[in-house]
Amino acid sequence: MTDPESHPVINDISSKLDSLTPKAQTLGTYIMQNPSKAVFMTTKELAETCETSEATVVRFVGTLGYKGYSEFQEALKDFVNTGLSLPERAAIKGIKEPGVDRLHRGILEELNNLKYLYENINVETMNAFVDHLDKSHTVYVVGSRLSYTFAYYLGWSLTKIRKGVHILKGSDSTCFDMLTNAHPESLVILAASTRYPNELIKLSKMIRRSNHTLLTLTDSTICPVIQFADLSLVVPSRSIPFIGNVSGMLAVIQYMVQELAGRRGEDLFTYQKQLEQVYLENDILFNLEPK
Repeated sequence: MTDPESHPVINDISSKLDSLTPKAQTLGTYIMQNPSKAVFMTTKELAETCETSEATVVRFVGTLGYKGYSEFQEALKDFVNTGLSLPERAAIKGIKEPGVDRLHRGILEELNNLKYLYENINVETMNAFVDHLDKSHTVYVVGSRLSYTFAYYLGWSLTKIRKGVHILKGSDSTCFDMLTNAHPESLVILAASTRYPNELIKLSKMIRRSNHTLLTLTDSTICPVIQFADLSLVVPSRSIPFIGNVSGMLAVIQYMVQELAGRRGEDLFTYQKQLEQVYLENDILFNLEPK
């Protein structure tokens, strides 16, 4: 688990603990010591665990500056999600529990995540991403470990819409060479998902010092790459994943690619017609028509 003292939620509780009422102090101490348990509790469950009232829980999160318990839970979830180890994630998901319908439970969890995304995604920021994709001469899409899945999907999809798109693997140190030698003022989209690889942080620092524009596609407001980005899009999720929340990221990528395609007009038709001709001439894809 991440050091609790390194996160604003825990810092706020720690700094105000001495000034709180005895009941609120009990709440604060429990949350600091058991964040991975508290994050899943309702106000009633947390109150019962700490032998206090729901009203005290609501006043407690208000003292910390949150508009409501759900907002506090969301901030705590970001901290927990960033710091959980693989064994801790397995324990939370009940991997060893017998008789669990994992398929149905997993689908319902993703549906809840998509509903939460629908209600909370920043559409203006998504469209600002598309503006950059539409106007930039050259685009580099970078990811590492899990986030390379999203980077590859975004980059591969963009190659069907426009020219000048390159996909880089952040774990490959030649990324530094490629971006140093890139076309001046290129656009770099860096996908970063929990748990955040250090190589992406190093790479984002270098990009920040260059003349390139850095956009970050991530899953949390506490992503360490955000501080170096010109623009960041956070893809919100309701749950803490076992490996990673995939559906929300893919939905956002699909929107941006389709929105970009819609803006390209006749240029898109001409470009895609050329691609299809290349596929046909080189027998790239399976074709039902006889040769």
